Amino acid sequence: MRQNKAVIGSAVGFIGVMIIILLIAKPSALIFGIQRAGLYAAIALPMALVLGIVHIVNLAHGEMMMIAAYLTYSICVAFGLDPLVAMVPTAVIMFFVGMLLFRFTIRYALKAPELNQLILTFGLAMVLSQGINLLATSQPRKLSVDYVTSSATIGNVSFGTYDFIFLAVAVIFLTGLMLFLKKTRLGKAAMAVGQNPVGAQFVGINVISTYTIIFAIASAMLGIMGAFFITKMSIFPTVGGAYTMKSFCLVAMAGIGNLPMVLLSSLVLGISESAVQSIPGGTGWSPLVFFGLIIAVILFRSYAKTAGVK
Repeated sequence: MRQNKAVIGSAVGFIGVMIIILLIAKPSALIFGIQRAGLYAAIALPMALVLGIVHIVNLAHGEMMMIAAYLTYSICVAFGLDPLVAMVPTAVIMFFVGMLLFRFTIRYALKAPELNQLILTFGLAMVLSQGINLLATSQPRKLSVDYVTSSATIGNVSFGTYDFIFLAVAVIFLTGLMLFLKKTRLGKAAMAVGQNPVGAQFVGINVISTYTIIFAIASAMLGIMGAFFITKMSIFPTVGGAYTMKSFCLVAMAGIGNLPMVLLSSLVLGISESAVQSIPGGTGWSPLVFFGLIIAVILFRSYAKTAGVK
């Protein structure tokens, strides 16, 4: 507990320092960093949910969001819908896709060594990306919607306002998950399964069914994010890989099962990347930020543990 408080305190202190520096030197970088943090958090929270309850790292995480984005694109083109309307059927379809993926693949690797689990989900990622590559080719797809170009000006700083929707989605995801896990019967059962699956089974909880529903809920969340993602970004078969890595980085920084810390970790990552990009010539270095951050967090946790901070 004290170790987690130390990590949280360090993260809050880092964010505070960066906010002060960027407010003085580069306010636009701070705004872009917060917007980017919202995107990262909204994508990472489903992975954190699965890892915290099911205890499996899903390396097909980003590819599932990519599938959702392509599905949204197809629905919009076929029926002339706005992507934020197409989000509803996309989320429903992804719920059942997640259920089927878990039932027919992942459930059989739950008791396997961690390496086998990683290989399985990595294989799923390859199947999904290559399948889309064969069906849709590698040509980027993009939906044009007018509202993503909305902007505002504060003093001498002009910035787009639409990207704040990702932060709003992340907060809604986090609030919804916390209420679900603490206030609903299924959520409490999921918490019990995540903490002690054997004990939960003894008291009558169907562990596999609980795992299946949690994985399906996470998949539906990725369906929602796929719809939001395509409103702003182009999609192509390999677009999800980077978000899998960043989500894993954020979950590792936050600690397994610590959903609120995912949002805080996303602020650290998003603001850090934006700060590096604001430096002349720093754009090429920003992808290395999250690797540096995860190394720093792991070293800090190890130091805190050996120093007796638990």
